[in-house]
Amino acid sequence: MGAGLQKPMAHSRRKRSKASAISEINMTPFIDVMLVLLIVFMVTAPLIHVGVPVNLPKTSAPPIQEADEPLTVTINGAGELFIQETKIPEGSLGAKLGEITKENKETKIYIKGDKTRAYGDIMRIMGIVYEAGFTKVMLLGDPIDAQMRKKK
Repeated sequence: MGAGLQKPMAHSRRKRSKASAISEINMTPFIDVMLVLLIVFMVTAPLIHVGVPVNLPKTSAPPIQEADEPLTVTINGAGELFIQETKIPEGSLGAKLGEITKENKETKIYIKGDKTRAYGDIMRIMGIVYEAGFTKVMLLGDPIDAQMRKKK
């Protein structure tokens, strides 16, 4: 009888030792995943900047609040023309805008022109957009910072 009583005790000791081993959390896979995510975010963060680099003129107008992504036509300092980030020749601007908007003439189109470009260049591009039938065309600029406002 005494031997039969000891056997269940030994069995319960084995269960306790297994239970204590299971209760430990292995952090290595978690740390590996976090390091991979950190590297992915570090690599992709500089690529998030969207658009063509343009030195916009300063303006005191408030920023535009839009729910949809705007359709932007950009003229950089070298006079190159872009729709969003895609470089296009000036002669195909109206046709490309029609394709992108599916001929929806109510689409808002924003024009960003580098401040080193002549006013006539910006107006010529704006005229091409109007000739294509788009009437909701706006010029974009950078907001004036607080220090520049105090100087005025």
